[in-house]
Amino acid sequence: MASLTLKTPDGKVKAVTLIKPLTIIGRGAGNDIPLEDPRLPETALLVHRDKQGFLLRSAGTTDFTVNGKRKAEHLLTPADVVKVAGTEISFSREDAPRALPALAGAGGTADPDAHTSEVTGVLAREHSFLARLVDFSNQLAGVYDVARVLEALMDEAIALTRADKGFLLLLEGADPRVRVARNLDRENLEEGLERLSDSIVRKVFQTGQPVILSNALDDPEFKSSESVVNLRLLSVMCVPLKHKGELMGLIYVGNDKLRDRFEPRARDMLMVLAAQASLVIKNAILVNELMVDNRALRTRLEDHRFGDLIGSCDGMREVFKKIEKVSQADITVLITGESGTGKELIAREIHRRSPRASGPFVAINCGAIPENLLESELFGHVKGAFTGAVAARQGKFQAAIGGTLFLDEVGDMPAALQVKLLRALQEKVVYRVGENRPEPVNIRVLAATHRTLENEVKRGTFREDLYYRINTVTLHLPALRDRGEDVELVATYLLRKFSAEFNPRVTAFRPDALRAFRRHQWPGNIRELENRIKKALVMADGVQLTARDLDLEPESIEPVVPLDQALENFRRSYIDKALRQNDNNRTKTAEDLGVNPRTIFRHLEKLEAERRGEPTIPADGAEYDEDGDAP
Repeated sequence: MASLTLKTPDGKVKAVTLIKPLTIIGRGAGNDIPLEDPRLPETALLVHRDKQGFLLRSAGTTDFTVNGKRKAEHLLTPADVVKVAGTEISFSREDAPRALPALAGAGGTADPDAHTSEVTGVLAREHSFLARLVDFSNQLAGVYDVARVLEALMDEAIALTRADKGFLLLLEGADPRVRVARNLDRENLEEGLERLSDSIVRKVFQTGQPVILSNALDDPEFKSSESVVNLRLLSVMCVPLKHKGELMGLIYVGNDKLRDRFEPRARDMLMVLAAQASLVIKNAILVNELMVDNRALRTRLEDHRFGDLIGSCDGMREVFKKIEKVSQADITVLITGESGTGKELIAREIHRRSPRASGPFVAINCGAIPENLLESELFGHVKGAFTGAVAARQGKFQAAIGGTLFLDEVGDMPAALQVKLLRALQEKVVYRVGENRPEPVNIRVLAATHRTLENEVKRGTFREDLYYRINTVTLHLPALRDRGEDVELVATYLLRKFSAEFNPRVTAFRPDALRAFRRHQWPGNIRELENRIKKALVMADGVQLTARDLDLEPESIEPVVPLDQALENFRRSYIDKALRQNDNNRTKTAEDLGVNPRTIFRHLEKLEAERRGEPTIPADGAEYDEDGDAP
């Protein structure tokens, strides 16, 4: 094996065995042979090893002399004396002597620590690479701009391998696309796809293995490739980008001026960089997709807003149409729907759009106040009207004069107060507790309930005349589970509303959270959704809320049941609902449902058998003839 002996201006001597296809000499610490010669450039000379021998070439504009003659390129022989700047170089066909130092003293005196110094140099280069890799990862850790991440990766790959150009390709579907094309000066290259070899790219995509070529024009596999010949490619290195074992792209670097530019160690470093970079790229792509999805959600949110109300499903669109119509008419409106569906928001929106918008909006929950206090809360009282009435006080009716009074959960109002409420609505006057003098009130009344008031009227728990007085127009709010994709819109709105207060770092939902939203049944409706988001904002560690943050684990999400089972569940539920509406009158229920009364009887018998844990009889009407008899 051949070697070089180099003597720097200060008299120090370095002996190096030439074991690489390409050895780089210069003042920079990143060179294969770094020299302490201030007159040398960062990279001065290149030594190429091929079949003919060792070719010495200038790395740029650096001139050198061989035996006193100026040269730009020279095939080395043992008799040659090479001088460059203040350094003298001699060539030998033998290995560098083991006792010869990496840096000897003046006059070439041997240094017993030569081998240790050489090993230390290798370790130093490895440490420098690892430190550079860590720095690269830290710089891009919080960057989610995909274009910026890809350009930074390409620049780092070019600098690390000392290439003069590089390309980064990512798969889009089944096709590779050049996302970045850069040169050594960190400038973008035009027509990137036309400046790399499609045959080399195809080889890496097909095999998933790296390719390193010292001279592509002489390589048996690629020398006949049209792209290699036309581009006159020399040194080429191409490594795959993989994420969790799946190929997502590749890094391609090249140098068309030098052969043997890339060695196995450079390939290994580029592979390590690619493995680290694939994580950064994938993370940036995922976050970018989430940002795009959330921007789309916000756009949809604005498109489907109706004041402070959010919705795009058919049920909510019908609600919005009714609000527009009833808000201008000074009539009572009954708002129905399950608890937590947002009935007070509907009432406020009606008030905001009405001619009374400049007046007060006063709300009272009729089911949350004890019966002995509710009358005073509604109509007010005079001083001394009852124990504790130390001063006169106006009620909600008086407070709402000129505006709107919202009676929430009016179905829970005690029967005795229903009479007084009816009189107040009919006569538009109220009587304070402890006073017989009527007090006129100019208000609009909106009422809400989660109960089915028609059934309450039949049971005698709610006055029929009051029901018709407050139910000039009925406005029914659908449950959140019946609103389809509205749950995502509402959740996004609530996240924007509460994140500023509880956790400004959180800006979006993860995909698993959005899937959980659609599958959860939301028994508490919007109130439940609001509480889950508040709690998640307080407890979350990341910048995006997950299903786990929202306590929407798989066990809390209702599983998808087979269609036959779903149909049976609906059938039973619908019959039960019809029975309740008909006060368990089986004949009337069968008539309303258009089935034989025996179908209803068997349904009830099956429920009773299930309750007792006994075998059940068939309940499916298809198992009986048209008269309801078993076939």
